[in-house]
Parts: sequence; structure tokens; C-alpha cells
Amino acid sequence: MGKEIERLIAIVSRLRGPDGCPWDSEQTHKSIMSGLLDETYEFFEGVEKDEPEIMQEELGDILLQVVFHAQMAKEAGRFDIEAVAHAICEKLIRRHPHVFGETQVSSAKEVLANWEQIKKNEKGKEGRLSLVDDIPDALPALFRAEKIQRRVARVGFDWQEIGPVLDKVEEEFAEFREALAHKDTTHAAEELGDILFALVNVARHHSICAEDALRMTVKKFAKRFRYIEEQFAGKNKPLQEASLEELDACWEESKGKVG
Repeated sequence: MGKEIERLIAIVSRLRGPDGCPWDSEQTHKSIMSGLLDETYEFFEGVEKDEPEIMQEELGDILLQVVFHAQMAKEAGRFDIEAVAHAICEKLIRRHPHVFGETQVSSAKEVLANWEQIKKNEKGKEGRLSLVDDIPDALPALFRAEKIQRRVARVGFDWQEIGPVLDKVEEEFAEFREALAHKDTTHAAEELGDILFALVNVARHHSICAEDALRMTVKKFAKRFRYIEEQFAGKNKPLQEASLEELDACWEESKGKVG
């Protein structure tokens, strides 16, 4: 495995070199920044489909992104892939004193509490004033909501039962309805955000990832809509000419046909 990693590093180094690829040599951290996110989501799709070949391929693409960024940093004299690997190894050992040290723990909850305390004392983290300071704004909103909720729950800021969590959803929905009734779009947008945040909380309490759940629903919707398109294409009838009743009937039919 070490030889293949070294081979990948050498390939990327050559691509970036004087006699390498013009496109690769022009790239910067910012220019390929979205690539890492794209490859990550493609890996997610492989996991959802439970297809090992896709998962393997996409993990390779993610690894390429890591090596590529490290190579650019090496060229700038900032750090290299060895420093990246060393840093994560040290972090894992430091944050698992119950495995690599003498610390005793009795539960996963205690592990998380120790993890947070260790993070607070790490170099570069001393200035963190809040538990939520280091959660990136750029995360997808549902993911970020869940991460913030999980983080604050570690210090006890959480409902212990699902009842109040569900009540909160109903409360926020009532406020959303009221805002709509008053045609207050700004307030309605705020209340819609509160509804989504509350629903993420419900999902979290049931160990459901809201981001994944919504992604699956969007995928299901797209599959059913493609079915509608195919049915009307077979009839040589443009969707624009179909009545809402016809479209809805075809939609209901799609549930039994494509799931």
C-alpha cells in the first residue's frame, strides 16, 4: 500500500512539474476547492447504493484531492503530505488517551466529553470561546444544524425526551402559518428556518441524518418525475398540455412503478 501511495504522490508531482500537464500546473487551492466536495458527495452516492466499486473509485478521487492540495502546499514551502499524515496521527493518539494512554472511560458519552476537553487545550484552539466556533459556515445547512445540536447536547443542552421536541415543531409551524397569514415574508422565512431546525432535532433524536433523508426524498421525487415524463412522451403529449389531474394521476401511478 505504501508503494501505491508513493506512486500517486510521484504522479501528482510530475503533473505539477515543468514537463507536466498545463492544466494541473495552473491550479490553486481555491480553483479546485469545490472538487473535494464534489468527490465526497459522489462517494456518498456510492455508499447509498452500496456499490463497493463506486466507493473505491470515489475514495481514490478524494485521496487525489488530498495529495494534490498537499503537493501545492509543498511547492509553496508550507507543508507536505508527510506533515499532513503526521498531524492526523498525532491528533488521533492525543484525542484517544483511553486507547493510547492511561485514561479510563466507561461509555462513548464519556469519550466525547474527553474529546471536547482535549480539543479546547490544543494549540490553535485556545481562542475558541464557544463550543460552536469551529463548525464551518460553509457546511450544508442541515448538516451544520445537526452538528451544532450534537455539539451543545454534549454539555446537556438538549431535551431528554422526544415529546417536547415534537411540540417545538408544531409551535414553529403555527408561527409560520401566522406569518404567512399576515403576508410577512421576512418573518415567514425566519419561521421556516425554525421549522427546519426543529425537524433536524427530531431526526437527531431518532438517529436519522436529516441531510441524508432529504437527499433520498429528492432522489425519489426525481425518479417519479422522470416516470411522468416518460409516460407523456410515449403519448406524444407535452407535459405543458397535460392537466394537473392527469399529472397527479400519473404521479400516483409512479409510486407503484418506480417506488
